[in-house]
Amino acid sequence: MASPSPKRRGPKAVSDILSELFAAKGFARLGAAKALEEAWNDAVGEPRCRLTKIGEVRRGILNVTVAHSALLEELAAFEKPRLLKALRETVPDLSVLDIRFRVGPVIMTPPEPSKPEPPSRKPFGGTRDGKRTEEGF
Repeated sequence: MASPSPKRRGPKAVSDILSELFAAKGFARLGAAKALEEAWNDAVGEPRCRLTKIGEVRRGILNVTVAHSALLEELAAFEKPRLLKALRETVPDLSVLDIRFRVGPVIMTPPEPSKPEPPSRKPFGGTRDGKRTEEGF
């Protein structure tokens, strides 16, 4: 009986095919980027997360664009160690060794609108002379 040829392939497991497809299309990177963005937003908090935009992690350095220089100084000088710790704990798969901040354009998203209070209904309207009318209905 002849041994199977090394070039001949048998059927592949669906999980192998999907993992190859995800790697080829970059879906794993998209999922990791979304996880990093959520971790960043939680770490930096409101309203500052709307004034920042995270970029790529290159060679362990997370690039972050901030809306203005005052925020850059605050994050770089006072918040950087706390932010690094939070990112490392929340997204351990990404090895973020440092954060590099730069000032640049950030599309600021407005805060979530709160639901407006319903208008108060007066059961009866009034007139200037103090007489009550039923115009409120």
